[in-house]
Amino acid sequence: MNPLDIINKYCKEDKLRLILLTHSRSVADKALEIVRNHPGLGADERFVEEAAMLHDIGIVKVDAPAIACHGTEPYICHGVLGAEMLRAEGLLRHALVCERHTGTGLTLEQIVQQGLPLPHQDMQPLSIEEQIICFADKFFSKTRLDSCKSVEQARRSLEKFGAEGLVKFDAWCERFL
Repeated sequence: MNPLDIINKYCKEDKLRLILLTHSRSVADKALEIVRNHPGLGADERFVEEAAMLHDIGIVKVDAPAIACHGTEPYICHGVLGAEMLRAEGLLRHALVCERHTGTGLTLEQIVQQGLPLPHQDMQPLSIEEQIICFADKFFSKTRLDSCKSVEQARRSLEKFGAEGLVKFDAWCERFL
């Protein structure tokens, strides 16, 4: 499976495709670095690269003009939307990465308490591959494509997700860095 075939199928607008490809490549490279530096984790390197390249495919359906997204759905839904797209392509495992990468993953309790327009289900990364991609994603923005956040900057961007997310991020720092 070539992730570029999927991206090109769904992402027709050049500016958005550039943002998506640049961000996804940065995330994939960081995730692959983690996989290669920690062979004892037993992560599937090929899957990590494919899923990292596709983790944000759902942005093509959201309304986020600052990153050239001119869809109709709220940005918070991009993971679920991407998961639906990838399930339609038969990429069930890849779909889980889409669904579970927001913040450090969303609990059912967070979704309900915050009234998020998401399915009422737990959406936390479970597999080692899901965790690595979710972690790597925290270091890259779609608005500042040319920079990698420091650990402290990534940590600060997670504060809005609450203490639980920070604890998980800190644990990932210990495990992956």
